[in-house]
Amino acid sequence: MEELKVNLGDRSYPIFIGAGLLEDRGLMRKVFRGEDLLLVSNETVAPLYMDRLENALGAGRVERCVLPDGEQHKTWENARKILDLLAEGRFHRDAVVVALGGGVVGDIAGFAAACYQRGIAFVQVPTTLLAQVDSSVGGKTGVNHPQGKNLLGAFHQPRYVVADISTLKTLNAREYRAGLAEVIKYGLIYDADFFDYLEKNLGALLEQQESALEKTIRRCCEIKAEIVAEDEREQGKRALLNFGHSFGHAIETALGYGVWLHGEAVAAGMVLASRLSVLMGWLDAADLRRVTKLLESASLPTRAPDVEPARIMEIMRMDKKVLQGNLRLILLQSIGQAIISDDYAQESLAEVLGAA
Repeated sequence: MEELKVNLGDRSYPIFIGAGLLEDRGLMRKVFRGEDLLLVSNETVAPLYMDRLENALGAGRVERCVLPDGEQHKTWENARKILDLLAEGRFHRDAVVVALGGGVVGDIAGFAAACYQRGIAFVQVPTTLLAQVDSSVGGKTGVNHPQGKNLLGAFHQPRYVVADISTLKTLNAREYRAGLAEVIKYGLIYDADFFDYLEKNLGALLEQQESALEKTIRRCCEIKAEIVAEDEREQGKRALLNFGHSFGHAIETALGYGVWLHGEAVAAGMVLASRLSVLMGWLDAADLRRVTKLLESASLPTRAPDVEPARIMEIMRMDKKVLQGNLRLILLQSIGQAIISDDYAQESLAEVLGAA
């Protein structure tokens, strides 16, 4: 088992990474200390892993909440279901919400935990690659709104993150590949050597070789933990983690939540951001080809769907990185070096969207 830490003072927490962790009673007794628990999962994950997790917990009050599966269900209504169960079950401030599932479950459960009695503890038990490398770490929680993705939310750090890589074996191929988009993102924004590693070892990752998975998930979590420790509430550097996301969130919203998976939309968004970086003279065209090739090798989309550019721009104007009317984008100066900028030509952005 690998262990690393997100350093946030008295809100610091460990991330455990390894195989078979859901059934590790010693670990689970360390993570859960006899509190009342509400296990939150979805209709896909709950039948696979909820009993295993509860059996490892031992004695203690455990209630369950099973939500429908899919991004289209990341709504206020489903967050309210969790809040209703907490209130009706008379859970107190020492209770713990446990998010067992992918990014959607983690975001909704964390948001409900942040709201209930002004904030109670929650633990992330991510079961998808995307959640294990990205969404379970850093304390971003929330739900979608018809006007934009994650418009309702809160920063609320988990108490622990337990990433059992064995759960990835039951992930369908499309969901697994979507998680690779977030993996590739880390190399692009922060670590050129890691990007090189991914180019050389993508086959091992696609085959879910355990050593490659553990190394990859750990490196992604290391990068995110370092950035979050420096900028917890996204006032600066943390925005780099949104590379490809302004475009990607707009694609998801325009198509309707759940039509494209989050990682698929981010993959196309990263190519759009890279193309804009080339047009601005910041990124070498050869690097754009490397980005596109790696995403294609992972069977991820590298072109946006057929959506009117004006609609994409309209949605992007609701992006959380808009300041004083200016849309800031995450762009590349090179592989491994990203910047936050509103200093790009509007005609170049229009060209990228029009050619998408």
